Amino acid sequence: MERIRQRKQKTDYRQCPEEYLQKLEIKRYSDNTIVNYVHCFEVFINYYKDFDLLRINENDIRNYLQKLVREGKSDSYINQAVNAIKFYYEIVLEMPNRFYSIERPRKTRPLPKVLSKEEIKSIINHTNNLKHRCIVSILYSSGLRRAELLNLKVEDIDSKRMIINVSSGKGNKDRITLLSPSVLRDLRIYYKEWRPKKYLFEGIKGGKYSEQSVLQIIKKASARAGITKRVSPHVLRHSFATHLLENGTDLRYIQVLLGHSSTKTTEIYTRVAINNIRIIKSPIDDII
Repeated sequence: MERIRQRKQKTDYRQCPEEYLQKLEIKRYSDNTIVNYVHCFEVFINYYKDFDLLRINENDIRNYLQKLVREGKSDSYINQAVNAIKFYYEIVLEMPNRFYSIERPRKTRPLPKVLSKEEIKSIINHTNNLKHRCIVSILYSSGLRRAELLNLKVEDIDSKRMIINVSSGKGNKDRITLLSPSVLRDLRIYYKEWRPKKYLFEGIKGGKYSEQSVLQIIKKASARAGITKRVSPHVLRHSFATHLLENGTDLRYIQVLLGHSSTKTTEIYTRVAINNIRIIKSPIDDII
């Protein structure tokens, strides 16, 4: 939060009100959510730079959302923009349901992208060094989100119980997830070599490792492995959940490991798990 407050002020740019930042902080929103809300809200208030924020009405917001649609912004970005705007009026200014009737994009449920176990193995084997290998291995073997990985501290690795403690995950929820024995072996060697002080994975100058660095590690390792699919930290998480389901793990356990509030979110993996599909015989085999 302090990083947002202390950033360089842009000339002729409307900044997010302090009470907005204060409310985000008090409600203990995650760093990612804070950055996204502040960005979306500032883009909005600078579109209406000369407007009194209290005089903005539903039609003004609809016109802004229509602009985002025409610019080709994703549904998730538009939904986040709506959330950021409503947060100001409904939470900060305490005007509940001020824009209750504002429409959102229709929800789509695209199938999660999943890699095979062979592809995952190849990516891990094509990482540059042990640190990169540990990062990719934990993302896949524990089903962590990228922000959760970067927030891991050394003490979160519980080798006695063979679990990883995830503190303040999405929605500020704590949970535990799997610690693989093979990953633990790599982590022990990594720890002796790199000696992280606070976070499990730190940058060259110390402090939390950057999100962009994690993405680049995965992209480069995937390219070296000859994988043409777009691979991201979330693809590794999707693959973790799908492979567990294919191995017969109960959906409720997968829900807990992923930190989902509802099994409905986790059920999407039943649409890409292929263990049951494999035993179905295609009708063409009766013809040819």
